[in-house]
Amino acid sequence: MSVSSSLQPRRYPDPAALLRLIKPVTWFPPVWAYLCGVVASSASPLSAWPLVILGMILAGPVVCGMSQAANDWCDRHVDAINEPDRPIPSGRVPGRWGLWVALAMSVLALGLGSALGPWGFGATCLGVIAAWAYSAEPVRLKRSGVWGPGLVGLSYETLPWFTGAAVLSAGAPSPQVILIALLYGIGAHGIMTLNDFKALEGDRQTGVNSLPVTLGPERAARVACIVMTLPQLAVIAALALWDLPVHAAAIASLLVGQAWAMRVMLRDPRAKAPWYNGTGVLFYVSGMMIAAVALRGL
Repeated sequence: MSVSSSLQPRRYPDPAALLRLIKPVTWFPPVWAYLCGVVASSASPLSAWPLVILGMILAGPVVCGMSQAANDWCDRHVDAINEPDRPIPSGRVPGRWGLWVALAMSVLALGLGSALGPWGFGATCLGVIAAWAYSAEPVRLKRSGVWGPGLVGLSYETLPWFTGAAVLSAGAPSPQVILIALLYGIGAHGIMTLNDFKALEGDRQTGVNSLPVTLGPERAARVACIVMTLPQLAVIAALALWDLPVHAAAIASLLVGQAWAMRVMLRDPRAKAPWYNGTGVLFYVSGMMIAAVALRGL
C-alpha cells in the first residue's frame, strides 16, 4: 500500500509560505524611519533618489525580512505552541530552509549596504548583528523583556533613521537628529512589548521572559504605555526648546490621541493590544515624520 504524497514532507518550501516567513507587514516601521532620516537630513531626496530607494529596500524587505526569517527559525519550537500554522512549524518551509533563507538574506543585506557608503554599510552590519543577537543562541536577547524589545526598538526606529540622515548628508547626522531618533527608538520598546502579548503562552512555556510573562498582561501594558509616552514628551520639550512650537504642538495633539487609545487598550490588554498596534501606533509614527520635518527646518 503506497503512502499518499500529501502526507509526505515537503522537500522545497511553498512560495507563499516564504513570503509569509519574511512578513511584509513588518517592513513599514524601518522603511518609515529611514524616510524620516532622509527628510531630517539637509540634503534633497530628489538629488539622491537612488540612495533613497536602495535604503528603503534594504531597511524593509532585506534587513527586516531577514530578521523575521531568523526569528522564525530560532523560534520554531515556540511557534509550534503559539502559532502552529506558521511557515516552519507547519512544514510549508521544511528542513533547514528557514535558516538558509535568513543566512542568504544576511549576505544580501551586507552586499546592498556596501553600496550606501561607509555610514550605510556600518549601519547595515549593526542591523544584521542585532537581528541574530535578538533571536539566536547563545545570546538570544529575546529572552529578556527589557533588552529584547529595547534592541528591536532601536533597530527598527533609531538605526534606520540615523542611516537615512547619514547616507543623504554623507556624514554623521546632527546631534539633534540623533537625539530625536534615539528617543523614538526608546519609545518603540513599548510597542514591542505590546507585540509580545500574542506569544504569551509559548513564551511562558519556553522560558522567554517577556514583560507580559514576568509582569502579567495588565502591568506590562501599563509599563508599555509609560515607555511610549515619556520619550514623546521629551521630543515635544526638545522641539519647543529649539523654537519649533508648531511642530511640538502637533506631536502633543497626536499624543493625546494615543492616550485615548491607551485607555481603551488598558481595559483588556490581552485582547486590545493588537488593536492598539493598529491604531495608537499610527499616531506615534505620524509624530515621527512631523519631528523629521521640524529637524529639517533647523
